[in-house]
Amino acid sequence: MHRLIAAALILATTACTAGRGPLGDGRLTARANPSEVIATELAFAREAREKGTWTAFREYATKDAEWPGPQWESVQAALKGAPDPAKAIVWEPDQVWASCDGSFALSSGPATHPTGKRTRFATIWQRQDNGEYRWVLDQGFDLEDSYAAPEMISARVADCPSARNFRDGRRPDRARRADAWAEGQSDDGTLTWRTELRADCGRTLVVSAMQGGEMREVFRRVAAAPQAPAGATPPSC
Repeated sequence: MHRLIAAALILATTACTAGRGPLGDGRLTARANPSEVIATELAFAREAREKGTWTAFREYATKDAEWPGPQWESVQAALKGAPDPAKAIVWEPDQVWASCDGSFALSSGPATHPTGKRTRFATIWQRQDNGEYRWVLDQGFDLEDSYAAPEMISARVADCPSARNFRDGRRPDRARRADAWAEGQSDDGTLTWRTELRADCGRTLVVSAMQGGEMREVFRRVAAAPQAPAGATPPSC
């Protein structure tokens, strides 16, 4: 964990600067700061260890956040009144992809469950009206068999559109709310995500980012259909 915190501090001095900068016509636009997403993810994980897993999940999720359970469901509704497990899920990010404007970002990394099972989380974060990040979508996948923790957290930012595109684009004044977050895009369109939920409740998540003037896939994970307990009917989506 000390290694990851140190990495976040380094990123804070080298990543794109958060805040607002001029576009040339007097208007201002936000810029990405992936180190802020990393710091929020680390704080989220720390609160889970110190205060309880579901307490932290409720605190760091938006009111309309979703996850697959295995069908899409409201996180806040699913966790309402849920007691925290005796042992917390422990996780840490190993990569972040942020949109150029910083309105949305993907974070991903390994998680260890109380049972000892290891998975990979993939979380979509949205910057709120107060500038803080809260997540709108969270999913889990099998951790790669060959996984080895990197020395540094990978922090990448999508290429920015031209100043003309920024000026002409319609940008929301407030953090937007959605009927469903299973798929979506950043406010500037430089980061997109899409989740295919199959009939057997297996999933595929694809995240793309603007690179070299076109949208390119930067993250893909597949979750197999969940296994039903012995004698139970397999879930359907």
